[in-house]
Amino acid sequence: MRVLSGIQSSGKLHLGNYLGAMKQHIELQHDSECFFFIANFHALTTVHDPELIRAYTRDVALDYLALGLDPEKACLFRQSDIPEVTELTWILMTVTGKGLLERATSYKDKLAKGINSSMGLFCYPVLMAADILVYRSDLVPVGKDQVQHIEMTQDIAGYFNNTYHCEVLKRPEPKLNEAMIVPGVDGQKMSKSYGNTINLFDEPGPLRKRIMSIKTDSTPLEAPKNPQNCNVFALYRLMASAEEVQALEERYLAGGMGYGEAKKQLAVVAERLLAPARERRERLVTDRDYVEDVLATSARKARGIARQVVAEVYDACGITTIKDVPR
Repeated sequence: MRVLSGIQSSGKLHLGNYLGAMKQHIELQHDSECFFFIANFHALTTVHDPELIRAYTRDVALDYLALGLDPEKACLFRQSDIPEVTELTWILMTVTGKGLLERATSYKDKLAKGINSSMGLFCYPVLMAADILVYRSDLVPVGKDQVQHIEMTQDIAGYFNNTYHCEVLKRPEPKLNEAMIVPGVDGQKMSKSYGNTINLFDEPGPLRKRIMSIKTDSTPLEAPKNPQNCNVFALYRLMASAEEVQALEERYLAGGMGYGEAKKQLAVVAERLLAPARERRERLVTDRDYVEDVLATSARKARGIARQVVAEVYDACGITTIKDVPR
């Protein structure tokens, strides 16, 4: 079973990235063939500083390795190291209707948040489809809010296969993560675009300060509280043990505990989870050659698959390249 996913290098990674995606990725590496890419082409829709793009791309690699990705078990590579992805994107755009892209809820949400529109942002689902289809992926781990993009990928694969009367592109399926949507400090989905994140590798002081800023309601300290409607509890249950979650839930329902105390408990659990990875990351930062070797080795494997798929796509639609010209 081949698993494919990617994370944008458009800023510092945060708890939403880990709990909503990376945690599942790292678990899947033990029993699936995994390909995880750093989506630096996608990042260009929001970041136009070349030094930041380079730094964020390396940061994603460091974060994955620090959190437990094993390069002996999973491929970790840069999107930009696989030029076949952009070749396939163009071909898919020639069979994809504008109406499909206009229905993308993610695009509409970003516009509503004031993010500048561009053709890159509008065509984002086609590049995402190419990312998935170029490796003949079986499963794509996603949160609930990303399922539409996988459905669009299924449609796009169908458009190509139907247009050229072939079965070259494989239909992928989404794999939902248990952490459907990870809330940010304001209660919306945690996202760099919304400025509501809790960074993964902040030092303990800034990490605690950010957690203490999580938005809560005005229920008095002495009154019972509904844990199901609390952003603090939503994050806590994603990181704490089952016993800890039950204990905190009972304190919510009993009353007599303020949200400040719940935030302190969340800070303790978050530091317990992230401190070991922070230490590993500090060691990796100094070994640039190792990180680059991991990316290059994985890219060679991924590109071998991508080349074969794109060759079949070219053949299906009649595109000739110089290597096909008879001598």
